[in-house]
Amino acid sequence: MRTLLLLTFALLAMSVAYAGPGAHGPNGEHLDAQASMAGAGPGVPSIEAFTESFELVGHLANGELSVMIDRFETNEPVLNAILEVQYRQLKAKANFHADGGDYAIDDPAFLAAISQPGTHGLLFTLIDGDESDLLEGSLQVGAAREDHAHEHDQWRPWGLAALGAAGLIAAGFALRQRGRRRQRGGNQS
Repeated sequence: MRTLLLLTFALLAMSVAYAGPGAHGPNGEHLDAQASMAGAGPGVPSIEAFTESFELVGHLANGELSVMIDRFETNEPVLNAILEVQYRQLKAKANFHADGGDYAIDDPAFLAAISQPGTHGLLFTLIDGDESDLLEGSLQVGAAREDHAHEHDQWRPWGLAALGAAGLIAAGFALRQRGRRRQRGGNQS
């Protein structure tokens, strides 16, 4: 019984360590990441940023950078605000879409710059009535996402080897215990 418990504990410890933070699901998505925006599937470049007052989530797809904004504490959507985004020396104003409640940046020069593979630091300026805020975030596009998705794969063989070793050790321990019990049983007759 004790051997079975040790084997179970060893296998559980290995599986928890192997699928810890940064682990990926079957489509390469982070298993510890928050759910992405509706409509943004795996592989779509996305950005998240927040301050004490506001939070935003956006994704780059279909020829625009689409951004949803809400109040940090209440999750109440921020509608009809003024939103501007800056990447290096480029600035673009967002158009508010009342039908979807999102803000869209569709400036061709801006989109061309942030669509290049790599990590792009974006600074959002939000003005909502008397309130204003700056929100910073990073957008990862193309090759940077693919490289990141594969950096955890280098550990896969080691994780499987460690899991196999733990199983062999537990099995050896169980056989050893069984042999000791047989020896004790044979000496008592």
